[in-house]
Amino acid sequence: MNFDDRLAMTDAVPAVFRQVPMPASAGPKDDEPGKGDTDTGTITKTRPKTKRPSLYRVLLLNDDYTPMEFVILVLQDVFNKSREDAMQIMLHVHQKGVGECGVYPYEVAETKVTRVMDTARKNQHPLQCVMEKQ
Repeated sequence: MNFDDRLAMTDAVPAVFRQVPMPASAGPKDDEPGKGDTDTGTITKTRPKTKRPSLYRVLLLNDDYTPMEFVILVLQDVFNKSREDAMQIMLHVHQKGVGECGVYPYEVAETKVTRVMDTARKNQHPLQCVMEKQ
């Protein structure tokens, strides 16, 4: 049994090795020497380019009423910051009025802002958290 006979038995050949007939318009021209004797080719799929999602900065805003310790706990819980990083961010917010907690895709940033605001409300603190496009 030669190679062409084995290709004819499509059940025995994996799909990736099967020959696919090409339309006449897709192949080489008959007037090109030695180029018009094939009628099979490879089909390739083109993948669309995926675009990276826009990133958003999550910012904490300073107020005169929320305890510093509460801000540290929120940064540790919601943003998974170490105690030292949370302390630095909290001091930055306290001194400058605003501080960046992290940069995330839209849905993640929105969830983190919501978690901060809900936690602050439940504990009766006026802590504000916002997000802005980077």
